[in-house]
Amino acid sequence: MRPVLSTRHGAVRGITGPDGIARFRNIPYAAAPVGPLRFTPPRPPAPWTGTRDADTYGPTAPKAPYAPPLNRLIPEVDIPGEDFLNLNVWTPDPAGRLPVMVWLHGGAFSNGSGSVPGYDGTAFARDGVVLVTLNYRLGAHGFLHLGPEDPAPANLGLLDQIAALEWVRDNIASFGGDPRRVTVFGQSAGAMSIGALLAMPAAKGLFHRAVLQSGAAHHVLSPGSAARVGAELASVLGVPPTRADLAAVPLERLLAAQQRLRTEISARPDPALWGEAALNLMPFEPVVDRTNLPRPPIEAIADGTAADVDVLVGFTRDEFRLFTVPTGLSPLVTDDLLDSAAAAYGLPPQGVLAYRASFPDAAPGDLFAEIATDWFYRLPALRLAEAQTGQGARAFVYEFAWPSPALDGDLGACHAADLPFVFDNLADPGFAALLGDRPPQHIADSMHAAWIAFATTGDPGWPAYREPGRAVRRFGATPTLDHAPREHLRVLWDGLR
Repeated sequence: MRPVLSTRHGAVRGITGPDGIARFRNIPYAAAPVGPLRFTPPRPPAPWTGTRDADTYGPTAPKAPYAPPLNRLIPEVDIPGEDFLNLNVWTPDPAGRLPVMVWLHGGAFSNGSGSVPGYDGTAFARDGVVLVTLNYRLGAHGFLHLGPEDPAPANLGLLDQIAALEWVRDNIASFGGDPRRVTVFGQSAGAMSIGALLAMPAAKGLFHRAVLQSGAAHHVLSPGSAARVGAELASVLGVPPTRADLAAVPLERLLAAQQRLRTEISARPDPALWGEAALNLMPFEPVVDRTNLPRPPIEAIADGTAADVDVLVGFTRDEFRLFTVPTGLSPLVTDDLLDSAAAAYGLPPQGVLAYRASFPDAAPGDLFAEIATDWFYRLPALRLAEAQTGQGARAFVYEFAWPSPALDGDLGACHAADLPFVFDNLADPGFAALLGDRPPQHIADSMHAAWIAFATTGDPGWPAYREPGRAVRRFGATPTLDHAPREHLRVLWDGLR
């Protein structure tokens, strides 16, 4: 069956499977950002006549591959083509008025796409949600900033996301979705994008609930740091630091240079060279440009910019082990390196002693993963929940705690391990290297149901996060509701993170 639905730019023809779910892929939400549009804000797509086939995934944003060994653990899709500002829709009932969920993929703002098979929206549509995935500009194309003389706006990748949400507002009713019940959800860079969107005036009113997985509202660059990254990119390429000169660089050279910057930041995480990117370990991130993103997101949210948005935010138990175990970094961490890294995060020596006391049998590499997990992911999530509740808004917190058996069990509940559980796509082979054999379906059942409930009602099924209880839903082999977990470690970071 080939259903045909109308959008403001033309009709699209999808495909309905035996399960009754209609799928529409490769619908343009903005014009191709190439040629003279390469470093400009997104513009509406050109209308088309007739009916556009929407049965296969379209092009994905240009990107270099993940560096080894992450390329073996994180699924990636690369479909060439210029018209990559596109989205995909799964709907169980085009005549319905159903809640909508819009997925923003992760990938450190330089990788990923909405076309990864593990992000297939069938399970969400099966359970009564209209699901949307999308592509947005990555790397320098999406997040380049060259300083106060730069004529082009920063945060083009975020503006792409806003354009996609505007498309949802204007068109999703044709697909059976309710534009007044839109939940945006994302993981890693996708969640950090949502943290920025919660503070951006242009995103106001485009979504009503937000789910942030392994990312919150702390990972941004100041204009000065972003300009340093941009200047270094130009230096690597041997061109002047201007948009025109960078736009003239062949795409493959630009992507290779971006990847080189990531490697250099990891090898030399010196704030004097990279600013905030030295700690964030990502050269391209949202920029507090004073225009599109006027203030650091966590500060704006604490002042009420998102007080009308329900938030579900969380982390995995062992986030940073994805970056220390497969790479072989963990056994190389010495006590001295641990102390230096903790100091770079702002944690004083007595804080390191508290971690050592909490994990007395842990090697230095394991303690580093604990501290880095807290700095990168856990504390930003809790601070976002605190900021929301401080404005009288509802915020719910979760922890994903199922330890993967992959790599002899050393990964633990690492970064990205929660993704196939949320999408109820445990059988997808793209995640097999990360999850091992037979990941538990009952955890997928409970997580996926909680996300559905939150998008539908604003309540995922456990108490909101507020003092003094600080309730945290723990998704592990045995589900639990924890109250103020790791409180003695959380308070170590008060005033620091």
